[in-house]
Amino acid sequence: MKKTIALLKEHHETVLLASALLFLLLALLKPQVQLKQEVHNYLMLADVSQSMNAEDVKLNGQTVSRMAYTRHLMKKVVETSPCGTYFSVGVFAAENVALLFTPMEVCANYDVIMDSIDHLEWRMAWRGNSRLSFGVKAAASVFDYLNAPAQMLFFTDGEEAPKVNAINKLDLSDVQIGKNIVFVGVGGHQPVPVPRYNSSNKWVGFWSADTKENSAGAVGVEYNDTSKDEPDPIVASAEFDRYLSQQDSDYLKSLAQEIHGSYIEGEDKVDFYRYVQAQKPAASFTAPYNMRWFYLSIAGLLVLLTFLPNAMMRWRPMN
Repeated sequence: MKKTIALLKEHHETVLLASALLFLLLALLKPQVQLKQEVHNYLMLADVSQSMNAEDVKLNGQTVSRMAYTRHLMKKVVETSPCGTYFSVGVFAAENVALLFTPMEVCANYDVIMDSIDHLEWRMAWRGNSRLSFGVKAAASVFDYLNAPAQMLFFTDGEEAPKVNAINKLDLSDVQIGKNIVFVGVGGHQPVPVPRYNSSNKWVGFWSADTKENSAGAVGVEYNDTSKDEPDPIVASAEFDRYLSQQDSDYLKSLAQEIHGSYIEGEDKVDFYRYVQAQKPAASFTAPYNMRWFYLSIAGLLVLLTFLPNAMMRWRPMN
């Protein structure tokens, strides 16, 4: 035993440097270990109804559509999220929600997530009307399909078509996922006309206030049959005839209160992204945990320890 200790003292630098090299190799070859950990798991839902084509928000000094602004906010949320965060993306239209992909880790799947967000648009909607209350119900089923708790960020202007009244109001008292839902309000607070596009996504005018299907907040029933698009869909004949839309923040707040959820104004500001990142981790996954920082720290410490004996020799005479 004494011989071993003496040998270690004699070759301490070699032992320490060899150990440091071992940790450096671990940092390079096996930087991650599988651990069960609490993670942020976000389900980002985009309202793809046509009212989201209204242009009333500013981005980099330019007026853009609510849909373009939604895509920007979603991408910034992804960009500002650390590795180990999970995302799934879905769309809302009519009374239902469609999931584009199940949760994916942000760093390993960054390009896929961003590309999916880039392709969000109004033509993804499958039929007319825009019933947010029904969408909340549908989201509960999506949560079950995810098979893991998630924090839902529902990007919408709050436009209901047809408008909610005492007759068509849906009872949401049985919604159990309210605490996991954050309504992100998108759009200005002054009425603006809603652009209307044909099936080739070319602008042809503005939605009329008295259009037969009365669903400027949605896609319009006639878009299920592109033959009715010839030559182009019906549009407002004059400025006074245009359907006007604005973010219905009051409705979104009341809806959030009813289901015990949350509402926040969707703004391209640091405070918004901090709010998102401040949400409590929603799920517990067995996921890779990056140990590189630990291995590199130990390697650095071992290298510093090689200088310790010399430092002690210099320090002793001074006392």
